[in-house]
Amino acid sequence: MGLHHLPYFWSRMLKQGLFQKLQQKLSPQQIQLMKLLQVPTAELEQRVKQEIEENPALEEGEDHDEEDVPTEDQAIAENEDVGENEENERDDFDLSDYFQDDDTPDYKLSVQNSGPDEEEREIPLSGGTSFQDNLKAQLSLRDIDERTELLAENLIGNLDEDGYLRRELDAIVNDLAFTQNVLCDKADLEKALREVQALDPAGVGARDLRECLLIQVERMPHSLEQRIAQEILDKHFEAFSKKHYDRILEKLEIDEDALKEAIDLIVRLNPKPGNTMRETDKPSQEIIPDFAVMAIDGQLELSLNGRNAPELRVSRAYRDMMKEYARNKKDKDQREALQFIKQKLDSAKWFIDAIKQRQNTLLVTMEAIMEHQREFFLTGDETKLKPMILKDIAERVGLDISTISRVANSKYVQTNYGTFLLKFFFSESLTNEAGEEVSTREVKKILKDAIEAEEKRKPLTDDELTALLKGKGYNIARRTVAKYREQLNIPVARLRKEL
Repeated sequence: MGLHHLPYFWSRMLKQGLFQKLQQKLSPQQIQLMKLLQVPTAELEQRVKQEIEENPALEEGEDHDEEDVPTEDQAIAENEDVGENEENERDDFDLSDYFQDDDTPDYKLSVQNSGPDEEEREIPLSGGTSFQDNLKAQLSLRDIDERTELLAENLIGNLDEDGYLRRELDAIVNDLAFTQNVLCDKADLEKALREVQALDPAGVGARDLRECLLIQVERMPHSLEQRIAQEILDKHFEAFSKKHYDRILEKLEIDEDALKEAIDLIVRLNPKPGNTMRETDKPSQEIIPDFAVMAIDGQLELSLNGRNAPELRVSRAYRDMMKEYARNKKDKDQREALQFIKQKLDSAKWFIDAIKQRQNTLLVTMEAIMEHQREFFLTGDETKLKPMILKDIAERVGLDISTISRVANSKYVQTNYGTFLLKFFFSESLTNEAGEEVSTREVKKILKDAIEAEEKRKPLTDDELTALLKGKGYNIARRTVAKYREQLNIPVARLRKEL
């Protein structure tokens, strides 16, 4: 492009014009509703408490007053008949009396003697004894020299949360030399590691699962099964992990009963010794069902958990305050106070409406799911579950698929046959030989029952499971059977083998 064409080019690029454009945009109220739909019952209570704390115009309790929250214009209209005498009496009314804080400000009671560039360091306080502290306390009671104890303490600091030493000893040798100026070799660390592995719980300080189990077996009282288990872990661990029992029987020249007793001893060992002395960080959470669907005399009754329907109301005091401030709207302070109160009242009313819409949406959606899966709720038989996807329920209730997805997320329903996650009822479909659409959940149930009933000495392979399903009229591929088996967290046939 020549230089003489540049002005024309830029004039085309910078051309201005007016255009009409339709764009969907969610209002704050819609966003609030969408967030509330996702919240399960246990978290809804906390969400309501948080809203009450943040908005003083929102209160708990049933609203017996049928009067709606007045708008700003209504509040002004109701007060237009106020006489001049009453207005004159309010001339000395000062809003600052209501918003003034009588407490002394914090900055007048605090002293800052350090400079702005000084770093303030506080020593954190910890409660209880850590896993490593417990091991070091045991180590201090052992009859070892100071150098070995120092190296053992460093190894304890390198243990992971399961109690394993995952790092190579050569790497630890280098770290000690560069960071702590402690010179040692691999043999010194091997000696210190044996001291660590002698601590409780048994198996701590192991470098892999085989060594962890072997340490535990070596500490057990001597017996035939203990000796066989030790031999298996020491020399035939790979064959044991792959369940090649025939090879182990041949190598050790023992019978199946002796091998079974040794394997029973091994499976009782702890593969993660570090967890025996550490409380789990994951808090246990109680499942609170959002719905209850009970089958009574052949009829289904649906109810919503009462925690999903909290009694909320708009503060009467704030309604009266709005009327009071509307009388002196011309005053700047009164006008600002009126705007603040109006905002809080609107927010309270929106939140109450959102809670009511949430209740209605939950009930409508659950009712549609209940009707779609009526046979299951009446019998509790998983094979009675029908194929159902989000789109089916969305079309049935006239809501968006994303809304149904939010409802199904983290929601539980209590039935006569247990408590289920709503996602449990959604599944894809496949066609059987009769041309009927059936749920993949039905196929998985048949797979699970077949594997539970199989002969453990000779578990069913995926090919055999495929043939079994085809015999029942489900024409599906072997890879699909393998996918369903993996979704059920069931290992392959070789790993299901038992003596």
